[in-house]
Amino acid sequence: MANVVVIGAQWGDEGKGKITDLLSKSADVVVRYQGGVNAGHTVVVKDRTFKLHLIPSGILYPETECIIGSGTVIDPQVLIGELDQLETLGVSANNLFISQTAHVTMPYHRMLDNASEERRGTHKIGTTKRGIGPTYSDKSERMGIRILDLMEADGLRELLEWTIPYKNEILQKFYGLDPLDPHAVIEEYLGYADRLRPHVVDSSLKIYDAIQKRRNILFEGAQGTLLDLDHGTYPYVTSSNPIAGGACVGAGVGPTAIDRVIGVAKAYTTRVGEGPFPTEICGGIGEVLCDRGAEFGTTTGRQRRCGWFDAVIGRYAVRINGMDCLAITKLDVLDELEEIKVCVAYEIDGTRCHDFPSSARQFARCQPIYETLPGWKQSTEDCRTLEDLPPQALNYLKFLAELMDVPIALVSLGASRDQTIIVEDPIHGPKRALLDANGTPVQV
Repeated sequence: MANVVVIGAQWGDEGKGKITDLLSKSADVVVRYQGGVNAGHTVVVKDRTFKLHLIPSGILYPETECIIGSGTVIDPQVLIGELDQLETLGVSANNLFISQTAHVTMPYHRMLDNASEERRGTHKIGTTKRGIGPTYSDKSERMGIRILDLMEADGLRELLEWTIPYKNEILQKFYGLDPLDPHAVIEEYLGYADRLRPHVVDSSLKIYDAIQKRRNILFEGAQGTLLDLDHGTYPYVTSSNPIAGGACVGAGVGPTAIDRVIGVAKAYTTRVGEGPFPTEICGGIGEVLCDRGAEFGTTTGRQRRCGWFDAVIGRYAVRINGMDCLAITKLDVLDELEEIKVCVAYEIDGTRCHDFPSSARQFARCQPIYETLPGWKQSTEDCRTLEDLPPQALNYLKFLAELMDVPIALVSLGASRDQTIIVEDPIHGPKRALLDANGTPVQV
């Protein structure tokens, strides 16, 4: 039995959806523990593509229970749209459960998010404008609406008959926007409640029962380490804690329940939205990576900024998350390159630095120090074992593992489930596995 947390080791968009889907085959329960519809993941199964924002990708396995934990914020309209999508594709959602204490994204949250971002002007932080930040703000201010509130019509009316006029005053007086109709919003959300009611549970209790029965649990985070509210590139971050520690709070379990942490990182680096990005490549190879990697956001469709692999933020992610092993995704995107650069350190104001700086201003002054490795100039898409990979590709993976001081357990070479090399099963495998100089797995 193992309870595993899957986290993003960069700025999100690392391919966690595919890795979570792959690992869900060995999991009895998958728990989404934070974030909202600002996250998105794409899973390709044979000739079908699933784009999900709230529902864990484990939903594609009929025997796997999927739980949206209390640390998430839920937009009911989007969630119901995902349920409809799954139904259309012939996938049952009977095994989906929603935390009764998860907070709800309301129309005024989306309006405030959009208006606030526009008001920032040149100081924009790159929000998805999906209302996530304002939802978490209301949660902190203790004026949020929870799923359990949706289930009680009289209670919901009482809450919103006060909250909506309060929000309307801000929307009108500060942003010059039209007010919301409280009656219309209340009736709309009561309609959502009827659809979601069969899925609502005490999620912490359900997860605890699974732990007591020694079932395999996969805790799935959204976004990535560098977008963490406390430990990311603040203020260009999300409004929750995607790091491994956030799994305990967002799922409602103690830290002793977690057995392993697997990080997911691309074979290069991407970032969407604003903020410093030391290894960013503007034009040229950056465009090649974008085109070959189809680097456009699942949620917003925005083009992602692309750059070389950054081992400084990689080591930071290992430290912050207590990472046991790593999944490297999109290695195949590098197949056509003559040479590949890896950032091994930064130069900050003339001083070499191996550690991630906490200050955004200091981070913006970081200049990458690169080491250059030869490319392999051949396709890896059909490789299914380490031995199938070109020697240069094996050397690249080994170099990344050594720089980050963490073993590589999985290598993804495309969007489909079967385009994966499994060095070690992070759920059922041994505690650690490493690639030796020849790319052969060595158990330690």
